[in-house]
Amino acid sequence: MKTFWVDVRCAGKECATTAIEQGADALVAIEAAPLHALGRVNVIAPDGDLVLGTDVHEVCIDGKEGEEDALRFAEKTPVIVTTTDWSVIPLENLVSQSDRIIAAVRNADEAEMALTVLERGTAGICLETDDPAEIIATAARVRAITPDYDLVPFTVTAISPGIMGDRVCVDTCSLLHDGEGMLIGNTSSAFLLVQAETLENPYVAPRPFRVNAGAVHAYVMMADGKTKYLSEVVAGDRVLVVRADGSTTVAMVGRVKTERRPLVLVEVEQDGMHSSLVLQNAETVRLVGPNATAVSVAALKPGDIILGHRQQGGRHFGVAVEETIRET
Repeated sequence: MKTFWVDVRCAGKECATTAIEQGADALVAIEAAPLHALGRVNVIAPDGDLVLGTDVHEVCIDGKEGEEDALRFAEKTPVIVTTTDWSVIPLENLVSQSDRIIAAVRNADEAEMALTVLERGTAGICLETDDPAEIIATAARVRAITPDYDLVPFTVTAISPGIMGDRVCVDTCSLLHDGEGMLIGNTSSAFLLVQAETLENPYVAPRPFRVNAGAVHAYVMMADGKTKYLSEVVAGDRVLVVRADGSTTVAMVGRVKTERRPLVLVEVEQDGMHSSLVLQNAETVRLVGPNATAVSVAALKPGDIILGHRQQGGRHFGVAVEETIRET
């Protein structure tokens, strides 16, 4: 996820309140106390939660020396970078060498440009404006910038009932839609798209905030591109929500339910690679097929096509690593 800061040093209370309401990660201010009175928010100020000049640095770039200063500070702290003519070239140079660059911007268009420069983008943006409407527009752009995931068709090869085991329901603070869910994997190289409980059922009402994700040992893709075991997910975590077209968004976890239930092993194949996923054996658990069709685990059969994501295997504490590893 990209960092969204708002500089309110030259703005009024309305801008600060709007920034908090729009979910700004932090406000840059002259003093912290008046902003803490408005709501729970991190403040970057001489007396703030993060101290300017210590925890966060500011650099104005008007030449090579400024770039070197920014990179030197960025070895240890985030750096708010201002360019005198809002040129993209300095940002490209910095982004190629550091993941702690926060671009100072004046509007939503500049924010989008900074967050996509060299495709990787800056780590975040710091918006300076006295217009609450611009804060709202920029917040929407920042939230929309999540990576697309390449989804490929997996062919079901076998479905085997298992024994009782512990499965995890991830309840988010968002209402998900048909064709939306989470990427869940038995291994770190293959993830299947498990749909949220959005559909009507004779036995239970839809719970579109919920993904019945699978057994406790499985990986779930998080918003930051790392993974967690389902057993590790807690309230407040940010999970990646993936749509059938590969586009993504972010949802906050509100609750996690781990319960003992009958399980089923779903085995799949994609381009010669075999993988699997352990899910609850229940009609309400659905995978996503082509054209965003929902396929219930209860109706799944060999030959069915479901969507998933492949990547290089190997994770260490949730972070992708290059190593020799074989997971089955």
